[in-house]
Amino acid sequence: MKKQITNWGYYPVIDADEKSFTHQDELDDLLNFQNGGIARGLGRCYGDASLGDTIISTLKYDKVLSFDINTGEIECEAGVSLSDILDFIVPRGWFLPVTPGTKYVTVGGAVASDVHGKNHHVEGSFSNHVRELSIMLANGSIVTCSPNHNYDLFMATCGGMGLTGIILRIKFKLKKIETAYISQKQVKAKNLEEIIELFQQYKNYTYSMAWIDCLKRGKQFGRSILMVGEHANSGEISKNNPLELPSKIKLNVPFNFPGFVLNTFSIKAFNYLYYHKNIKRVIDNHIPYEPFFYPLDAILNWNRMYGRNGFVQYQFVLPLESSHKGLVDILNRISKKGMGSFLAVLKLFGKQDSLISFPMEGFTLALDFPIKKGIFEFLDELDKIVLDFGGRIYLTKDARMHSDIFWKSYPNVHHFLEIVEKYNPDFKFSSVQAKRLILAKLSDKKVLV
Repeated sequence: MKKQITNWGYYPVIDADEKSFTHQDELDDLLNFQNGGIARGLGRCYGDASLGDTIISTLKYDKVLSFDINTGEIECEAGVSLSDILDFIVPRGWFLPVTPGTKYVTVGGAVASDVHGKNHHVEGSFSNHVRELSIMLANGSIVTCSPNHNYDLFMATCGGMGLTGIILRIKFKLKKIETAYISQKQVKAKNLEEIIELFQQYKNYTYSMAWIDCLKRGKQFGRSILMVGEHANSGEISKNNPLELPSKIKLNVPFNFPGFVLNTFSIKAFNYLYYHKNIKRVIDNHIPYEPFFYPLDAILNWNRMYGRNGFVQYQFVLPLESSHKGLVDILNRISKKGMGSFLAVLKLFGKQDSLISFPMEGFTLALDFPIKKGIFEFLDELDKIVLDFGGRIYLTKDARMHSDIFWKSYPNVHHFLEIVEKYNPDFKFSSVQAKRLILAKLSDKKVLV
């Protein structure tokens, strides 16, 4: 029986047949679907990348299979969440090699999205740390791939949004830590030019990101707060057990906010308070890793703040040489339209040579927009600007991009589809997003961009 399913942005909502499995030998019976199925973890991908006519939930396939405490190599099933991994590894002195802005994603989802974090400029995306993947193909066979074996399948799966098959097991390398704390530095920037200079000044820090005011105009256009950090060593933390975190209280948004709550005035007020909360220009402190990496995870169901109509997260990346001009153009358009975002996060990417993954060397900006009249037309306008500056849109956050923008901005899409067609010849694995972007057989595609 079909039921309504949506992801974190509450858009779109579809009717789907959801199936689940506990053991991989149950999967053969689940592959008997007609109109395209897709694997889905915790549904934190915002848009429609893990939605399909048939959804295969991996959440019951959630065991840690092996862990070497000496080398930090771990193997787990695809449905294990990063949250569960952290609870297991941090007390033992290890940390995730790369983590997105929420720990409530599955490891399989992290691979399918090839997630990036605050350390991309020095340590790359998640796939850089994956040693081996086990994948069930459309014909029911299980294939192991790695950077050294079945490499075409490996590179098409990392960032491939689940189109090569169902990721079953992942083996990856962790990072050694001495404490569960971060040595953090916050630096206020008075405008966009200064924040870009600060990213370069502090590029040797492992972790960096910035909150940016996307509505401020004039001399303070693009005012920001840069946050950089390193894992604190044991000598910096005066705790009996520095690998244990203090108990924490989580807040909850119990219902969908009315649509009028988020408007230009409330966003401007929030931006003013957030920027001026730092009385000093530079603040140094030590904080637990959770508020540094996952500030929003402390607010359960925070997506309800955008109301029952939902929201879209718009994340793009621009090449380094055009980042400044492109950001000026896009932020000016956002400010003039009054299409502000509470969550405006700027990060610096390092070089990445990959098949279909999102990152490229340059700056990436992530913005949240409530769904309201005119928003999709406005984002279409921004898409063209991103494309003109040589950038692209993050598929994991995307819910509405037109296919021509995708085909023009991901240069390796033809090669990617050749590999997908090799391992998924009838496109049995396909999502709402894949159909929207016309990610189908090359022979069936009417217009090749």
